[in-house]
Amino acid sequence: VNLTEEATVEALRAHLAATYADAPFVTIAAEGEPAPTTHMVRGTNRCIIGVYPDRRAGSAILVSAIDNLVKGASGQAVQNFNIRFGFKETAGLARVAVFP
Repeated sequence: VNLTEEATVEALRAHLAATYADAPFVTIAAEGEPAPTTHMVRGTNRCIIGVYPDRRAGSAILVSAIDNLVKGASGQAVQNFNIRFGFKETAGLARVAVFP
């Protein structure tokens, strides 16, 4: 992403952290943490977002990771169902899925 003159990578990370503070399945990687990978979210409904400085001045790189079978499909459907019908948003989604 292109940053404005006033914006910094740290400010963008802080803004995302504030935006998703109440989102139970979204985590913003702290400064210095490695880029999110699918291994970090395997079998979960989580989304991890990392914000990193680009080598080009005035730019930042955002990297996110989800498990496309859980967060990308079935888990997202359950989460949407929970919200729509007044259940706790995390109902049925707190456990890690079992893999063979």
